[in-house]
Amino acid sequence: MIVQISGKVIRQNPNSLFIDIAGICYEVLVPTAIIQKIEKSLGNDGIVTLATYHYHNVEPSKSIPILIGFLNDIEKDFFQQFISVSGIGPRAALKALAMPFSAIAKAIDEGDISFLKSLPGIGQQRAKEIVAKLQGKVGKYGLIQDEDFVVKEAGTSSDIALEAVEVLVQLQYKRQEAKEMVHKALERAPHSVTTEALLNEVYKHKVKK
Repeated sequence: MIVQISGKVIRQNPNSLFIDIAGICYEVLVPTAIIQKIEKSLGNDGIVTLATYHYHNVEPSKSIPILIGFLNDIEKDFFQQFISVSGIGPRAALKALAMPFSAIAKAIDEGDISFLKSLPGIGQQRAKEIVAKLQGKVGKYGLIQDEDFVVKEAGTSSDIALEAVEVLVQLQYKRQEAKEMVHKALERAPHSVTTEALLNEVYKHKVKK
């Protein structure tokens, strides 16, 4: 089992990091609240060390190893407490933990159903189940220092542009050229809501030349 990973971040997506370790690249999924903290703490060398939760996503024809990263074992422990609730698996928890862990822990301890059901993928009934399972058990996680978290809406133009640039770089375009192409595409189609739509706009403009 992989419990920690340390290496250089070579690519960042809205909810994952690509980390290079001696020439081998690992994709590590990261909750929104944690990835913001990583952005602020990452040094010029791009080196990061993450505590990891390692599991296998088993499907009928394949088993895919998944790594989910945290800055420390306390954050990882909170994640493991969260997935102990019936019906919440690692993928669902990764999506739901889109707010500061301290705020989520506080909401659980206070039985704040309204706050919990506002988390992505968590409805009224699931929020009640979270409180029933974890209330009185998550106090220490309320001490996590993540108060400077900035709420970002999923699918913002900045996230979409970032992903589009990374795709173009993979297609052998120079990064600066890719940024300019994406910037101009956003000017022409400011209401693009997906990376695919934005890349389609880049393509349409390119073939017209």
